[in-house]
Amino acid sequence: MQNVTPLAIICFALELAPAIAFGCAANSIARSIQKWPAPVRIITPALFVLPYALLATSQHIFRWQWFALYALMPVTVAWLLLRAAKADPGQRGNWRDAFILLTLGLAVDLRWFVSAWPAGLAPLNELLLVDIGLYGFLAIRQLSGVGFDFHLQWSDAKTGLRELLFFAPAVLLLGFLLGFIHPHANAPAIWKAALAWIGIFFFTALPEELFFRAWAQNLLERRIGRKAALITASIVFGLSHFNKRLMSGAHFNWRYVILATIAGIFYGRAWRENRRVPASTITHASVDWLWVWWF
Repeated sequence: MQNVTPLAIICFALELAPAIAFGCAANSIARSIQKWPAPVRIITPALFVLPYALLATSQHIFRWQWFALYALMPVTVAWLLLRAAKADPGQRGNWRDAFILLTLGLAVDLRWFVSAWPAGLAPLNELLLVDIGLYGFLAIRQLSGVGFDFHLQWSDAKTGLRELLFFAPAVLLLGFLLGFIHPHANAPAIWKAALAWIGIFFFTALPEELFFRAWAQNLLERRIGRKAALITASIVFGLSHFNKRLMSGAHFNWRYVILATIAGIFYGRAWRENRRVPASTITHASVDWLWVWWF
């Protein structure tokens, strides 16, 4: 992020707090919220608008339409997922789940709401959408098998690094053949490399793994089976990269789509082994980290 001010740091902390809370105690939080009256459960996430209101006001870019969006969107998501929980107690997937995932995914991929935020602080929008999804799917929908858990286990590293080793030869060969990756000499300081990996883990790989594996692949498995869900989620993951790292004059980065789709297979395998987001996030973060530093 750029344009970081003390208030921006406060807003970042406000948005990060729900994600940390769910990552450390999702079940306890969900049980507590389930005891609230339904109207309270639905209205409470309107508080997610606070970081936008504070930051936009301080930067003189406050707009009522954005305030209404960030206040009403989490309420709408909570209401829809409350209805989904009642209509689909077996958690086989409901049209409301698909609608919410599609909306959140497109909002991030097409940068629908980025203009609401000060220059350089667009990641706050993505983190806010993560909070909305976490509250809806974990606290209201109580979706099982998500695996969003910050209590790291040795099996997470074992599984994540294993899939990295399986994936690396295939992506290197295909990447060279497609002319997508180009090795370059770059030997970063150890501390810089470590900080870069941590940053990629938490702010790039983790949100994407939460969305594509813990929510999308998780729900798809209940409808179309493990193999089909893995392939479908990976294709959608690949297509979400169509507008990333575009070459001059290009509108669809088909090379990135192919490689990201293949990567999604291995990320999905890592997640589904023990249904753990940290495992697939380790694979994902390591791939992105290696690419940034050496390709």
